[in-house]
Amino acid sequence: MSETKTPALQYRFDGPEDAPVLILGPSLGTTWHMWDRQVPELTQQWRVFRFDLPGHGGAPAYPAGSVAELAERLLVTLDGLGVQRFGYAGCALGGALGIELALRHPERIASLALIAASPRFGTADEFRQRGVIVRTNGLDPIARTSPDRWFTNGFAAAQPAITEWAVQMVRTTDPGCYIAACEALASFDVRSQLAGVAVPTLVLVGSDDQVTGPAEARTLVAGIPDARLAVVPGASHLVPVEQPAAVTDLLVRHFSTAWQPAYDSTTGQMAIVAAPVKPVLAPVPSQPAPIAEIAPAVVPQQTTGRADPYDAGIKVRREVLGDAHVDRALAQADDFSGDFQELITRYAWGEVWGRPGLDRRARSCVTLTALVAGGHLDELAFHTRAALRNGLTPDEIKEVLLQAAVYCGVPAANSAFKVAQKVIREETTPEE
Repeated sequence: MSETKTPALQYRFDGPEDAPVLILGPSLGTTWHMWDRQVPELTQQWRVFRFDLPGHGGAPAYPAGSVAELAERLLVTLDGLGVQRFGYAGCALGGALGIELALRHPERIASLALIAASPRFGTADEFRQRGVIVRTNGLDPIARTSPDRWFTNGFAAAQPAITEWAVQMVRTTDPGCYIAACEALASFDVRSQLAGVAVPTLVLVGSDDQVTGPAEARTLVAGIPDARLAVVPGASHLVPVEQPAAVTDLLVRHFSTAWQPAYDSTTGQMAIVAAPVKPVLAPVPSQPAPIAEIAPAVVPQQTTGRADPYDAGIKVRREVLGDAHVDRALAQADDFSGDFQELITRYAWGEVWGRPGLDRRARSCVTLTALVAGGHLDELAFHTRAALRNGLTPDEIKEVLLQAAVYCGVPAANSAFKVAQKVIREETTPEE
């Protein structure tokens, strides 16, 4: 059996070959060109390495469904180039990648800059919903609204060429890779692990960022032991594009003070020495707010010696039905219904949905058919939402219901079509 090879990332180098390497990581929907305005000054001191996410900027479309997988691909690429230690600056998803590297591979990173980043990006439901929109409508609705998320209104109005460039960047991204990147952000949550980031860190954010704004930046600063905060006035989410001079200056100051390359006369090579970070714009609060943590589920001890499927079940249940639905169901549970919620979490979601024999698309098809046959229209509504999240398209759901009409009866299918049609319209209509 042949061994599966981890695909490398599309990349480019700029700057002197003998200079220390500084990596610039892109955000979701962008390409390495988002850093064009920083490169001329950064290459005076560093060999700048930029990369594209899978399916972005014409890169090969090998979807990566987790931040950990993206980090592995980046390291495979760097290993192939002989790059062992580096500085790293990443924006949004690129920032999540930087946190992952700092937590899992601290020996590789000399210094870190997190731009428009967060220990958790919104909610899992939001990103999985975005995947449903893209799967149904393509990337055009996301592309058209990207400038609203990325730039301030004044910048977008004054820079129509850059605004159009941003739209085209998203439009030319591979949809499957974009959906996989949304899944990576949906499952990314390192709020309880920030203390493990042990490298000097600059946290940089636009003052008007409505996606991952100053509140998220302060959470990072409060949790990372050696971190400083920089807030760039008059900038939104894609701050390296909107305020390039300010971002460049902050990066130069951070990496020049927190990471000092020195020439080793005994080896004839550059050695990297970490230096204490100096405050950039705002010092860390003396008494930072505590980082929000997710409390572990309380699971009764099992006496059979078999692993309790509750944890696996609640994870699958949340991924399929969404956090909001599950939170609502659990919140409504009381002494009377609580045992039932535990039963379905363990049995339906941990034991059955978690089995390897069928993928989630196939399980959604079976579930929809069974619910039509039983006339369970309330459950059909939220399982139609689940089917969309599991990767079924509206056309595929339609075919499932047509098939069910033959074997479950036309009246049952007629009611099912009304429910599914309403849900599909709600879930796949892009927000204006």
